[in-house]
Amino acid sequence: MGNRLIRSITSLLTSDRGVTAIEYGLIAALIAVAIIAAMSLVGAEVKTTFDIWTTAVRNAVQGADGPPSGS
Repeated sequence: MGNRLIRSITSLLTSDRGVTAIEYGLIAALIAVAIIAAMSLVGAEVKTTFDIWTTAVRNAVQGADGPPSGS
């Protein structure tokens, strides 16, 4: 019984499976942070682009005579 317990503890202490899982978890977290940062930066640019297009379409619909009737 004692010999089996010592082998189990030795196996647990020398196993690399847990370390590998932690490394993969850290890599996944780093990738997630990079994606969130990129989307935050791109998101502001996309909003600006849509605002410009919205203004251009609104001006084209309204024309030089002002807003369309019924508005």
